[in-house]
Amino acid sequence: MGYVYLAIAIVAEVIGTTALKASEEFTRPIPSIGVVVGYVVSFYFLSLVLKTIPIGVAYAIWSGLGIVLITLVGFFVFNQKIDAPAMIGMSLIICGVIIMNVFSRSVVH
Repeated sequence: MGYVYLAIAIVAEVIGTTALKASEEFTRPIPSIGVVVGYVVSFYFLSLVLKTIPIGVAYAIWSGLGIVLITLVGFFVFNQKIDAPAMIGMSLIICGVIIMNVFSRSVVH
């Protein structure tokens, strides 16, 4: 269940961060509520993850995949450009997450 909870935490964090952009500095009430709900849900599920997955591994996956997903949201929803160095950096983040999950003895399967 740890990885299911981690996926929920990541998606909730991406929703919260997307709502943060849409809230326009907390001047729009509905997106502002989305920020709070998104982050509360994210941290709650992240706390559940820590029962079964080591904190360093969980946080690396949570933050790494969150970076990649929120960058994609920025591209598709907010029309933000992604240049080659950003794509290379995100590829390295994804490679790091894969390496941790495939080769690390710290990761619980």
